[in-house]
Amino acid sequence: MNYISDFMTHSHRECDNLFAVAEESAAKGKWQKAQAEFDAYRSEIERHLVMEENVLFPAFDAKTGMEMGPTHVMRSEHQQMRKLIDDMAQMITAKDTGGYLGVSETLMVLTQQHNMKEEQMLYRMMDQTFETEGGALLERARAAL
Repeated sequence: MNYISDFMTHSHRECDNLFAVAEESAAKGKWQKAQAEFDAYRSEIERHLVMEENVLFPAFDAKTGMEMGPTHVMRSEHQQMRKLIDDMAQMITAKDTGGYLGVSETLMVLTQQHNMKEEQMLYRMMDQTFETEGGALLERARAAL
């Protein structure tokens, strides 16, 4: 069973949907709505990143011994994503539609590339590495929040 791939890919889709809803409200200048939707997105993406960084990645690194491998790259991209999310929050506060949409476009491209690497490579490697442990590992990740 592909516990990690299935669960984390589903989590990506949830984040993507929340992102799109907030972007649509910002594009229409509905700032109060955009703020609430952006906050929901930010909370969900942070939950996702924390599950990876605090549980899944360390477990994978420990089991494979690849500390400078794929999880190192993913952590670096997470930092880039968080910076862009911070920038988007500032654009909402400033009610800057053009600025928000410009930064959101950059984040969307980065996120799509990032998610593809995780879904097509890293999560599959995790499923193979953890085989029967995947479900229990995800439970630990969800409990760590």
